[in-house]
Amino acid sequence: MRGRSLRTWLGGLAVVGGALSAAPSPSVGAGVEDAAARALLPEFKTLPAITEAEMSPAAPLDWTPFKGWARSQGDNGSRRYSSLTQINRGNVASLRAAWTYRSGDGAANIQCTPVVVNGVLYAPTPGLALVAVDASTGAEKWRFQVPKPERMRNEDAVARRGLVYWPGDAENAPRLLFGSGDWIYAVDPESGKALPGFGTSGRTGISKGATISGVVYKHVYVVGGVRGGVFGYDVRDGRLLWEFSTVARDEKTGAAWGPDAGSADCWGGMSLDDARGMVFVAVGAPRPDMVGVVRLGDNLYSNCVLALDALSGAYRWHFQDVRHDLWDLDVCGPPNLVTVERGGRKVDAVTGLAKAGTLLLLERATGKPIFPFRLRRAPVSRLPGEVTAEYQPDPELPELISRMEFHAGLVTKRSAEATDFVRRVVEHCNYGFFEPFQEGKPTLFIGTRGGAEWSGGAIDVPTGRLYVTSNRWVSKITVVTNDERERDPKTPPSAGEKHYVTHCAVCHGQKREGVGVAPPLVGLKARLKDADVLGLLRTGKGLMPPNVVLSEVERGELLDYLFRRNQPGVPAAEPGAVPKYTFGGFQFLVDHEGYPGIEPPWGLLNCFDLNTGKALWRVPLGELEELTKQGVPKTGSQNLGGATVTAGGLVFVAGTQDEKLRAFDADTGRELWEAKLPFAGTSAPAVYEVEGKQFVVVTATGGGRVGGKSGMGDAYVAFCLP
Repeated sequence: MRGRSLRTWLGGLAVVGGALSAAPSPSVGAGVEDAAARALLPEFKTLPAITEAEMSPAAPLDWTPFKGWARSQGDNGSRRYSSLTQINRGNVASLRAAWTYRSGDGAANIQCTPVVVNGVLYAPTPGLALVAVDASTGAEKWRFQVPKPERMRNEDAVARRGLVYWPGDAENAPRLLFGSGDWIYAVDPESGKALPGFGTSGRTGISKGATISGVVYKHVYVVGGVRGGVFGYDVRDGRLLWEFSTVARDEKTGAAWGPDAGSADCWGGMSLDDARGMVFVAVGAPRPDMVGVVRLGDNLYSNCVLALDALSGAYRWHFQDVRHDLWDLDVCGPPNLVTVERGGRKVDAVTGLAKAGTLLLLERATGKPIFPFRLRRAPVSRLPGEVTAEYQPDPELPELISRMEFHAGLVTKRSAEATDFVRRVVEHCNYGFFEPFQEGKPTLFIGTRGGAEWSGGAIDVPTGRLYVTSNRWVSKITVVTNDERERDPKTPPSAGEKHYVTHCAVCHGQKREGVGVAPPLVGLKARLKDADVLGLLRTGKGLMPPNVVLSEVERGELLDYLFRRNQPGVPAAEPGAVPKYTFGGFQFLVDHEGYPGIEPPWGLLNCFDLNTGKALWRVPLGELEELTKQGVPKTGSQNLGGATVTAGGLVFVAGTQDEKLRAFDADTGRELWEAKLPFAGTSAPAVYEVEGKQFVVVTATGGGRVGGKSGMGDAYVAFCLP
């Protein structure tokens, strides 16, 4: 693929800056948008690139952090770069497993890259513990147990997507900082005990839930909330110093959210510019997903790279990707700090990686794009009450990570049967450039499992190259009318509602709205029948376990609640109210055998030269061995792990369905080495050195969306040279 035009290979998608006005807010009960009026607008708009006069001088770079791995993302800049060279292109073929650590306290999909400091590896376990492990032998040194909730939420996982080591100062001891549930914990790295001076008994509350790895600037620990917001804590005592709301309502931003605003979640990660004291936050798609009638306007600061002052939480700048997102196209990976060369000058920049396939490259001090960003006129909605953004991203540079737009020419050609099956599905769907939803008719696009993912990218610091994994799966989303109304709180709940709150709400939401990958159950009567739900309760599906607690009578009561039969205290609909909608969960376009309905590659490792904005190479990532045996060229597979790059000229990456860790040549993308893991790798590798020996360690617990034939486990595997 080297040398091919990515626009020819991928097609279109893009990025939006903060200069455009917000969409107008219609009155309650508004009708369908005017397509003819939209067609009169210019087809393209362009956000100008930063000028040389506006560029700030590049700050000196401290290379010390690249020798170690004190944060799950490598360093504060989330570069996942190691300056170690003992393992290199010439000897990587000799890499062997040095040790495997098994926590022995359960099995879970762990998405956290360990940190390694002073020869000790710190990592979470499936049983909600944090462990310290000898980084040269894999022997456990201590274990810190977090209280287990009655029912697990995504955010309850210990250090779900990262932790950070703070070395302390003259008055304060070093500490490991991580989140679990609605708490931030501080643990002594030597003893594994909670630090009593931090909050109450070593923990402090975070009102929006914890997930990501924060950053420490001077005495301030900055972290995002999984349900929105950015928070600054005193790293010494756990006091909350400031909070920034990611749902913008002020006149300066001009960003309406409607009276019943949702949230703009901060689960994608963040980075810190130590020289400027600025944090850069990846903010995800607005909630609720797929339906925007109750959150009109651009929905700032969703789908943004957001820059804040680390000490005060003061707003510095934002740059928005998709506006009024209807497709769950999050800015999803930790922003990477990078220094590029433009016009003979070194320029400090920061990336933004999105599910839409967009690659943002922004000047770090101002947030202005390094390259001009083109916007394209977007189609109108056919849902009454929905108001779409007039323009959506369609950039030329940087080139796309992946394409968002699907068209019929991309249908799989794996076999005649597969092609025929998928084409018949496509004939009954809508698709196109940012095509909005039509009630009851599926819409196809590459996004919710396409482009970049939460695992983000890695930066080769000396060259300014970005290495990022991507998926090419076609989402198949259907929006339907929701005429269901909630019970008057003065009326006691039905037996079925009580069963739902006890057994289902933790995953599907208190109002059946869906949480994360758990689909909404609103409007279930339009999608499933009683027998379908009973079957799911008996057998489970995906991440949902079977329910063996409810009796036959109780299951019937639960179904009555889910299908809205005989519900007490439900008020009549208000005349003239804004129409309500829901969507039928995250579905995908697949063929008759369950393979993706799009032409491969289905998973990729991509290399971009950020100095030019162009891709140097991209190669399939992952192998479906059953297809290889049939003579099918390597297709790549669904992947959710992320890459790490080293000064030895190597890119290490796992996260694939075939449960392997691989090493690629950083210059060419040629695969140089692979090793089978006990379970699928589920985060980016960490690289470290102990007593002169270099190691590569990967979280290998399987499960989650990638799965793997071995299921879920509890392993960390480290590799080194003989």
